[in-house]
Amino acid sequence: MIDRRHFLASAAAATLATEPLLAQAGPLDWNALAQDVRAEMAWAWAEYRKKAWGQDEIRPVSGTSKSFLIPGQTVGLSIVEALDTLWLMGLDVELEDGVRWIKGSLRFDLDGDAQVFEATIRLVGGLLSGHLATGEAMLLELAHDLASRMMPAFDTPTGMPMRYVNLCTGKTRDPLSFPAEIGGGLAPELVTLSRLTGEKRFGEAAVNAMLSLYGKRSKIGLLADTIDVTTGAWTTRVATIGPPTDSYFEYLWDSWVLTGDTRLRDAYRTCTAAILAHLADRTTGDMWFANVDFETGKKLDLVQSELSAFYPGLLREGGKPGEARAAMRGWEEAQDRFGVLPEAFDPTDWSIRSKGNALRPELVDSAFALWLHDQDEHWRRVARTHFLNMKRTSKVAHGYSGLTDVSVPGAWNDACPGYWWSEQMKYYWLIFSDCPRFDYRDNYLSTEGNVLKGLKR
Repeated sequence: MIDRRHFLASAAAATLATEPLLAQAGPLDWNALAQDVRAEMAWAWAEYRKKAWGQDEIRPVSGTSKSFLIPGQTVGLSIVEALDTLWLMGLDVELEDGVRWIKGSLRFDLDGDAQVFEATIRLVGGLLSGHLATGEAMLLELAHDLASRMMPAFDTPTGMPMRYVNLCTGKTRDPLSFPAEIGGGLAPELVTLSRLTGEKRFGEAAVNAMLSLYGKRSKIGLLADTIDVTTGAWTTRVATIGPPTDSYFEYLWDSWVLTGDTRLRDAYRTCTAAILAHLADRTTGDMWFANVDFETGKKLDLVQSELSAFYPGLLREGGKPGEARAAMRGWEEAQDRFGVLPEAFDPTDWSIRSKGNALRPELVDSAFALWLHDQDEHWRRVARTHFLNMKRTSKVAHGYSGLTDVSVPGAWNDACPGYWWSEQMKYYWLIFSDCPRFDYRDNYLSTEGNVLKGLKR
């Protein structure tokens, strides 16, 4: 017998999956949708301003806050992550308020261990895109200061960085790292910092780390997902496009685009060919990417991390439109089925393997990347469904909250990650609006959604 709670949860999940699609018949007013996104951003910012100003992240259900980078200390993460999104939306009063807080309060002489990957993609990247948007010199100075404090992490025998560094002492720790953290969250930000400051050491260290890791690929061209950066030895055998490898592939392509370094282009092409040869899987009828043994290519499972939804967009950027569309079809079906994507599921039988959702932006990231290349309104509709599902399920008293269970209404985790301000709210705005402050033909957005190229000042 099905109990009432299960029945109601199932009915709500079915409504989530179908209602947005039914609402898509006929022409849509994209400008009105863009203004709705902008209004939600302004409202959430006002709540953050009232309840958690200057703190890393708001807890939007309880109206409290939490630290992110270093426990017990704040670097105003949400403010930094929001800078270029506020600027693109023309929320200039809110932006001035954020910049004022940064100039008066943000410092990085903190006696604590910072994760190099997160600090780079979120803080260095956010400060750089904020500087490019506003021209504020102090934002660049702060990005330079933080990156300088993290440079000791690259002092390893392989040139691949340690995971953590103390921002005061320069002491490093944790040599077991992952492709995403070695290359996937460093190069474009540090390359951009080198370009803006004239100090080549930042970009050179990041690019060398990416190429060092590439040199450890197996004979069939695949990378495993965990490596000791002091010895260069793999400690696992799993090859995946999902975490903790995912953004390494993004940043091979992106860094080639930013630098013109053909070594990065060739590395991206080699990795992509190996992925298409050994991970691409059509056993369900759609094209998914399996997790396999990195030396033999033997399939381990087909479980998908929601974070892997970025990959169709990358395939399109890298010049494979057919494969990109094929890969995107499965994710569209997943969104139609689940409404809000769970953290992990198996498309073999659509079983959910991890029930939550941390306000993930990867699917709309891919939709935006595909739309930039062909302007097909279909991708806008995919993004619209994503936005409406988020509004319906995650809007709470003081902002937007992630979910502990995508099938249960009101199962909030009381957390709004910093990337919410930088990623999906920006993707929604840019794909729905005709933003005069953004160059739709020549641009670059980082894995954290920071615009490092294409801001029209």
